Amino acid sequence: MSFLDILVIIIPAALYSAAPLIFTALGGVFSEKSGVVNIGLEGLMMFGAFTGIVSTLLLQDSLGAWAPWVSILIAAGVCAVFSLIHAVASITLKADQVVSGVALNFLAAGLSIFLIKKIFGKGQTDFIQVRIDKISIPVLSDIPVLGKLLFSNVPLTSYLAVALAFLVWYIIYKTPFGLRLRSVGEHPMAADTMGIKVARMRYISVMLSGVLAGIGGAVYATSIATNFSAGTISGQGFLAIAAMIFGKWHPIGAMGAALFFGLAQSLSITGAQIPVIQDIPSVLLTIAPYVLTILALAGFVGRAEAPKALGAPYEKGKR
Repeated sequence: MSFLDILVIIIPAALYSAAPLIFTALGGVFSEKSGVVNIGLEGLMMFGAFTGIVSTLLLQDSLGAWAPWVSILIAAGVCAVFSLIHAVASITLKADQVVSGVALNFLAAGLSIFLIKKIFGKGQTDFIQVRIDKISIPVLSDIPVLGKLLFSNVPLTSYLAVALAFLVWYIIYKTPFGLRLRSVGEHPMAADTMGIKVARMRYISVMLSGVLAGIGGAVYATSIATNFSAGTISGQGFLAIAAMIFGKWHPIGAMGAALFFGLAQSLSITGAQIPVIQDIPSVLLTIAPYVLTILALAGFVGRAEAPKALGAPYEKGKR
C-alpha cells in the first residue's frame, strides 16, 4: 500500500469524524468569547443527538432522505432552548459557570435516557433508515490526488462545518456584532458604559452555542451513530471544548484542532486497513484521541490567552 493510498483512507475519515467536533467547538467559541464558560457542551451535544435521532425516526417515512437534515434543524432549535438553563443560571442568577455546565451535562444525560425509556420502552432508540451519507463532489472528485483526498467519500456536513468556521471567523472579527461579543468577554464594564447590553449579548452567545452544539450532536447521530443510547455521545463534547482551547478561542484554530482530534478518532476505525497501525491493539487506538487531547493541552494551553472576563459574572457598577 502506497503512502497516497494510506492518505486516501485517513483524510476522508478524519473529515467525517471531525464535523460534529467543529460545529460544537464553534459553539463553545461563541459562548466563551462572550465571557461565559460552557462545560455543558457535552450535554447539549447529547441532547442534540437524542433530538436528531427521534426526529428522524418520526419524519423518515414522510420526508425520506430529507429527514436527517430537518432533524438537524429541529435539534438546533431544541438545544437553543435547552441552553437557556445554563444562561439563566450563569448570567441572571450569577451561579458558578462550571458547576452550571456540569449540571447541564447530568440533566441532558438523565433526561434523554428517561425519555427514551418512556418512548421506546428500552435503553436505546431504533436505528434510523435514512442517514447523512458520504458523497463525492462531481468534477472536484476527479482532480488528481486532491480529488480522492478531499472531495470523495466525505459527507456534506464536513464541508458545511469547515465553511461555517470561516463564517464564524468573519462574524466575530469583522462585524459590529462580533466586536460587541468580544468586548463583553474582555471588559464588560467598558462595554456597558458604551451602551452594549452585556447580559443580552451573553444570552445570545450561549444560545448560539446551544444551536451549534445541537447541530454537532445531531450530525454525529445521523451520520455516524444512526441511533441513540447512553453511550452515543461519550466525550465528544469535551473533545470539542479541548479543540476550542487548543485553537486559542479562535474559530479557525478550533476547526484545525477539531480536524486533528477527528483524525485521532478516525484511526480507531481505519487503523485495521493501514499497515503498521493495524498491529496496534484496538483499545490503544480507541483511547488515542483522549491521550492526544491531554498532550496537546499540556503543551499549548499555557500559551493560550482566554477572554479576560471568562467565567466572571458581570454585576453592573462593579469591576
